[in-house]
Amino acid sequence: MTRPEPAVSVVVPMFNEESVLPLLAQRLRAVLDGLDEPYEVLAVDDGSTDGTAAGLAGLRARWPQLRVLRLRRNSGHQAALVAGVLRARGRYVVSIDADLQDPPEAIAEMLRRARAEGLDVVYGVRADRSSDTRFKRWTAAGYYRLMRRLVGKQVPAQAGDFRLLSRAAVEALRELPERSPVLRLVVPWLGFPSGEVSYEREERAAGRTKYPLSRMAGLAVESVTSFSAVPLRVATWLGLAGVAVCGVLVVVAVVAWLAGSTVTGWPSLYVAILFLGAVQLLCLGLLGEYVARVYTAVQGRPAYFVASDTGADGDAGADRRPGDGAPAASDGPAELADSLR
Repeated sequence: MTRPEPAVSVVVPMFNEESVLPLLAQRLRAVLDGLDEPYEVLAVDDGSTDGTAAGLAGLRARWPQLRVLRLRRNSGHQAALVAGVLRARGRYVVSIDADLQDPPEAIAEMLRRARAEGLDVVYGVRADRSSDTRFKRWTAAGYYRLMRRLVGKQVPAQAGDFRLLSRAAVEALRELPERSPVLRLVVPWLGFPSGEVSYEREERAAGRTKYPLSRMAGLAVESVTSFSAVPLRVATWLGLAGVAVCGVLVVVAVVAWLAGSTVTGWPSLYVAILFLGAVQLLCLGLLGEYVARVYTAVQGRPAYFVASDTGADGDAGADRRPGDGAPAASDGPAELADSLR
């Protein structure tokens, strides 16, 4: 018997979330069952090394709407999120993290607003970050200020990856040539009618964060270099500033020589060398980030590889683009069984 097309797909990227699975399933299923319409939950196992795969297999036996997409290796949160969103079948696609800091109960309000107001995008916006450390709040505020300056005011402040997308928005994402888009920037850039639903951010239900400082810094660099050429212009201005400072120092040196008051001048020389060296290294680093992105694009490697999809059917490769991470033709029952062990 063919199941009806889901009205809602909920995409949940997961990496080593064994401890939070029971509570996540309990809260998420209560919300979705309450919608009284067909749905699917697409759990994307991003190469977990704990009991996440076994836990998902156990949940599938009792929860027929649960669908498991297993990636061959850990490809990162954004890659897992993109893989799930592009393979979701629902008329509306909601993405949410597994840690329950974003409440599943807000999904019903997102769906209501999208339908009532004809919105293609509804962002979950954090009304309160008191559960975060002061450092986390400070860095998050700086990130969103920077993104709004680079991309525009259409980037909602305090909105992460908890959002609802219409089928039209998902199809627009599928048309983009980028292999690993940063959705929190690309989605606002698409320009679809959007709204917001605010919520109180909760403590992580179980386990530990998968976004330490190093990954947050990496996300910031990825966001900037993938969406703006402003850093290259900053490098140009820094170079011009360095040239101006050197010009001033040359004039000072010539005047001092003409006045006969020249000294060894090691402090000014020392400062000038340090300044010029720092500017050059910074500019080289900025150029390197962009060269690395060009190199990655030229390689043409996909951002992820799908090992198995428990909901695979004739439409499973609908998101396939040349060179993307769609499953190989050899993926079959053996790999499917392996994913459920």
